This record gives sequence, C-alpha cells and structure tokens, in this order.
Amino acid sequence: MTVSATPPTPDFTIAHLSDTHFLGGRAPWGGVIDTDTQIESALAQLTRSGRRPDAIVLTGDLTDLGEPEAYRRLRAIVEPVADDLGAQLVWVMGNHDERGVYARELFGEDLEGPDEDHPQDRVYDVRGLRIIAFDSTVPGYHHGDVDAAQLEWLRGVLADPAPHGTLLALHHPPIKTPLELMNLLQLQHQDDLAEVIRGTDVRGVLGGHLHYSTFGLFAGVPVSVASATCNTMDLTAPPRELRQIDALRTFSLVHVYPDGLTHSVLPVDDYEPVETLDSDFLARIEALPAAEQFERFSKKRTIG
Repeated sequence: MTVSATPPTPDFTIAHLSDTHFLGGRAPWGGVIDTDTQIESALAQLTRSGRRPDAIVLTGDLTDLGEPEAYRRLRAIVEPVADDLGAQLVWVMGNHDERGVYARELFGEDLEGPDEDHPQDRVYDVRGLRIIAFDSTVPGYHHGDVDAAQLEWLRGVLADPAPHGTLLALHHPPIKTPLELMNLLQLQHQDDLAEVIRGTDVRGVLGGHLHYSTFGLFAGVPVSVASATCNTMDLTAPPRELRQIDALRTFSLVHVYPDGLTHSVLPVDDYEPVETLDSDFLARIEALPAAEQFERFSKKRTIG
C-alpha cells in the first residue's frame, strides 16, 4: 500500500453523539451542567471541522425525564445544524426517554392503546447505507432488552442487504464494561441479538448509555460507544463506585470506507491548541512526489 499526505475519501461520514439528557425549562442537569451549551459546543466543533456528515446519529437519553419541552428544545438546536450540513438526522430511544412523548415530539406520531409502548424502531436509507435505529429500552426500567418480535423484525430487515451495508444504532451497547453497577443496566438477551446480526451486512454497532467512549466487538462486528455530551463516568474512581463528572465530554466521527470503518473521538469542551500545521503546510507536502513527502515529513531530524 502506498501512503501519501492525501487520505482516501470515505464513502460516508457519520457524526455520532449520545446522552444529551435535556430537562424541561432548561434546568441544569444535577443543578450544575448546562446541557444546551454542551450539545451546542459539540455541534459547533463539528461545523468548525469542515466535515460534512451524511448523518447525525444521537443514540438515546435525549432527555432526562421525557418532558415534551425538552424534546422540542433539543430539536430546535440539532435540526438546523443537520439541515445546514445536509445530514440525515437519526434519533434513537434511550432508557431516560419516554416512547409516547418521543414519538409525538420527534416524529409527529401519537401512540395510543396497545401502541403506546411499541418499540421505536426505524430504518433510514442514506445513499445506500442503511442505518437502523433500534429501540433497546424497557418501559419503566433503565436496563436494556430486546424481545422476540423485535428480533424477528430485525431479521426481516437484514434479510435484504443494503448496497453499502448497515449500521445498527441502539442505546444499550452489547459490550462489556468495567463498571460493576452498570452491568445491572446492560442489554439483556445479547446472545439472541448476536444470532440475528452475525453473518449479515451489519458493519458496525453504535451505542451510548455508558457515558464514556469505548470500543469492542460483538458477533464479529465492531462496536463504538459515544460518550455523553451531558456528563461522563470517571473510570479512575475506586472499584464498585460510580462517579459522574463535569468533564471529558466527547462525540465520535464514523468514517465508512469500502473495506472498513474508523471511529474517531472528538472533544466537546473547549481546548487550547499548542501547535498547528496549517493547510498551506499540507498543500506544500502534497505538491511533492510521494517519496519526497516521506523525506520531508516522516524522516527523523536527530541531534547528535
């Protein structure tokens, strides 16, 4: 493989955010965190990056208490950015969301009678890349689960491969965590889900819920968990202790190539650059023959 300063162009770019935890009346989460400012900062970072994502996926816990005004406020912040970027907006249910309010405020659907607790599963076609928003929530509880009817529905969707494959987005990631108490809130019946997706065109699984960035494999498929924009878990806390902190918020960019995926973690919070090699420098490198690019940028300058 020949490497140059000009990277290959991905077929698709997905911005993956999670766990915004909006409260009604713009109440700060925990009495401290301004959730609006955090998601606005993440979207500003995304816009400033110059990336033009094909989709923006938010993997659940959009609100903290399922309040209608909280959904409306979140939509008012996120939708204009998605429209400006030309990105498909994909909402995913989380355990802090409420299905009826979620469906009404985000999709204009009124769930009544037996449909009131119907899983909020939806399929999006993004230029041939299929994104499935899969509802892993259990009404009245914070742990995740999938029932037989959902799995049969998913099996039917995946029976017809998409031109560029599928990304499965769900709130409760099928991945292990070192946080003991979070194990009580993990996704149940993971083996059943693995049986459905193994050998299909699912190329990646996107999740949230854990409030820290992490990665793994499930049924041979890479799993990427986006940290929360609200607050994060401190993995340096003592064993058997959950500590949520007002720091280290991130979101992810998923680049989809013909032969694989990459997941990159971007900061939400402001930061100070310490060194910058600007576009003019890159242009000068790109203007050189490939071998000279290595000599100019890769070769060590030793002191001796």
